Amino acid sequence: MTLAETPPAAFAPSEVDATIERVAAARAEIGNVIFGQQEVVDLALAILLAGGHGLLIGVPGLAKTKLVETLGVVVGLDALRVQFTPDLMPSDILGSEVMEESPEGRRAFRFIRGPIFAQLLMADEINRASPRTQSALLQAMQEHHVTVAGQRHDLPSPFHVLATQNPLEQEGAYPLPEAQLDRFLLQIDVSYPDRAAERRILIETTGVREARPKPAMSAQDLLAAQVLVRRAPIGEQIVETILDLVRAARPEGGDPELTKAIGWGPGPRAAQALMLAARAKAILDGRLSPSLDDVSALAEPALKHRMALTFAARAEGETTAAVIRRLVEKYVR
Repeated sequence: MTLAETPPAAFAPSEVDATIERVAAARAEIGNVIFGQQEVVDLALAILLAGGHGLLIGVPGLAKTKLVETLGVVVGLDALRVQFTPDLMPSDILGSEVMEESPEGRRAFRFIRGPIFAQLLMADEINRASPRTQSALLQAMQEHHVTVAGQRHDLPSPFHVLATQNPLEQEGAYPLPEAQLDRFLLQIDVSYPDRAAERRILIETTGVREARPKPAMSAQDLLAAQVLVRRAPIGEQIVETILDLVRAARPEGGDPELTKAIGWGPGPRAAQALMLAARAKAILDGRLSPSLDDVSALAEPALKHRMALTFAARAEGETTAAVIRRLVEKYVR
């Protein structure tokens, strides 16, 4: 048995079952509020279970903000929302030091924490802010602490950033830097609901009473689930498949016919993200060990924002999603 296949010995079967039941209850509760976006809900929950950050992309009005608010309530996290605008400054997110004078006349600086000191930070329309402000999240997302005036301030645990983003063709949007994109575990593309779901939205949200989310987990429950995700067994075949797929998505690796369209590819963090997300999806589906189907389903959300096509490929109408699908067909089997 390899290290990757080591069973979660620290968890009794009853604890594992209880964690899986709580996750299933949270999933069901979110479904009572968010209609017709089950795949989006599952990906968002997988991000939290994996201990990562998520980027939700879609046009306005697709309930991205409502989804994040609902997640905070259902999973029991202390959540805060920041509306990103062009005039937002880094200190508006991180916090700042202010001079205070005591009754005795002594002056000293006191740090006033910003909204980033929340267990779940909702960065609404993150690409509306300037690159300077966007980059203020970099250290926090990767290292779970911020540095202000030379002093380190630790963030709460758990800590997650769920950012919403408008498509770049929308007026007044700034592209996120590649270094920050890489900090997001998954990119979730939020599309329009189907007719049946939109009909339910019309009925449920325009009446006298609207469904409100209820807590199904606590922050401690989520931390326990995150530990289970990292200790869950994973087969050697899954590990090798993830490596094959990620390495094949780089210009210098894999099938030249497939990689000729790739300008730059995903780094090792992409493989880490895909493995954690696959483990989280297995727990979400009531299983301990991920399968090849999990890898296939999560390949695009884990890789899409971590690679770019060549100019020639884009000119020919090629898309990153199509390239990833061909890579999955060849390497995930």
